[in-house]
Amino acid sequence: QVQLVESGGGLVQAGGSLRLSCAASTSGVRIDAMGWYRQAPGKQRTLVASLSSDGRTNYADSAKGRFTISRDNAKNTVYLQMNSLKPEDTAVYYCNAETFPPFDRRHYYWGQGTQVTVSS
Repeated sequence: QVQLVESGGGLVQAGGSLRLSCAASTSGVRIDAMGWYRQAPGKQRTLVASLSSDGRTNYADSAKGRFTISRDNAKNTVYLQMNSLKPEDTAVYYCNAETFPPFDRRHYYWGQGTQVTVSS
């Protein structure tokens, strides 16, 4: 069982910055990857950035150069630093974690989401 708690969302002006945090409680289960997704009303949930336990990153094209994902593996906490925010970044941002325990299937976990609103 993995529980994810996001924080750091809010209302900012275009060009501003936010840092999202996601803390995972794992009961000893190793997390293979963590990431951030976002979903605007009426749209699909899409990947923003992900970071594996060995340091590999993956960014959406819209996030490259503006957003930075980082991770504290010891704390099972992932961060998303968002700079130069644009109104089109407005969405609910969800933390994601993946586990693949030995002798078990891959599991996916989601946080409750945190609202990011960027005003023009």
